[in-house]
Amino acid sequence: MKKLEIIIKSEKLEDLKEVLDSCEVNGMNIVNSMGYGNQKGIIKNYRGSEYAVNLLPKVKVETVVTDEVAPTLIDKIVKEINTGHFGDGKIFVYDVEDAVRIRTGEHGTDAL
Repeated sequence: MKKLEIIIKSEKLEDLKEVLDSCEVNGMNIVNSMGYGNQKGIIKNYRGSEYAVNLLPKVKVETVVTDEVAPTLIDKIVKEINTGHFGDGKIFVYDVEDAVRIRTGEHGTDAL
């Protein structure tokens, strides 16, 4: 199993949910966060004054999928979310040793 940690702009969340639904992902966890990447924030103007905003609003979506689904899902996410601009986001992929459904005690992919 693979855990995907997907960090994107908040306005792309609905697009991401559509991709996850199309790949029949069973669940996800969504967290609002603040951060920056290579762009190190942006410069904004407010009432004639410039100021730097280095922590930008982001959304982190976490999901666990089978090893077979992960590559296809990643490709679809990149295709749908990509705008070609800084700040599109990142996907981190982790190996998951086990998952347990608390209600039934099921392990592994059965718990997904």
